[in-house]
Amino acid sequence: MFSFFKNVWFRDGNESTLYVNEVAVRIRAGILLMIPLFVGLTLYDVLYTSNWVVTGNTIVDQYETDSEGRTLYAVEAVKRTYEYSTQTIVLLYGLFEMLAGMFVFSARFSPIILISTYLAKNTQPIWRPLLPKRFAWTLGAFMILACILYFNPDTFATWVNTLLGSVLLPVTENYMPGWIPGLVWVCILFMWLEAVLGICVGCKLHTLMVKVGLVKEECFACNNIDWNPIAEKKIIKH
Repeated sequence: MFSFFKNVWFRDGNESTLYVNEVAVRIRAGILLMIPLFVGLTLYDVLYTSNWVVTGNTIVDQYETDSEGRTLYAVEAVKRTYEYSTQTIVLLYGLFEMLAGMFVFSARFSPIILISTYLAKNTQPIWRPLLPKRFAWTLGAFMILACILYFNPDTFATWVNTLLGSVLLPVTENYMPGWIPGLVWVCILFMWLEAVLGICVGCKLHTLMVKVGLVKEECFACNNIDWNPIAEKKIIKH
């Protein structure tokens, strides 16, 4: 049991090049998919449902109609105030999960990693190098962090202004770029591809960056290509 918790998630925590169980990774992605889905529902509620709430029995028939013959009513309504503390806590946990899976020490503290590893224990493990996954999870962490700041612009502005001793960011309006909520849908797509189809988009990007020389780390897929048959085929063609 001790060794299970010590080496959870990884093939061997003492290896110089760490390998992670692809089966457990896909299970975790399926569980974590609930986080962007929850945040996506919040954004849908904010963007596409009414901001107004009618209070009590305040709808009164005015016995009048407008130019199109529609009945007019007097309504007392208030505008909804959105409070994102629950969403922030959920996103902070998602950020923790993204970071926890990257390291041997922190992985054992992740409940979802423990659950995923347990659920995968009776399935033949598929070992993949950690580095491309770490790159993918880093992208996920940045997306989550951007969403946290989007939901809490006033808190972030207060921290920045206090730290720098001047008013650089407004505290009464959301100054965050409007494209940030779109990252939620990107997260949903990426995690669905990982969980259902086994396609790690971040890993694909990492492999591409290695091939074009932007990243100097080794490419596991490239190193496992048997070049001899390829060379023999070229000789035969010539």
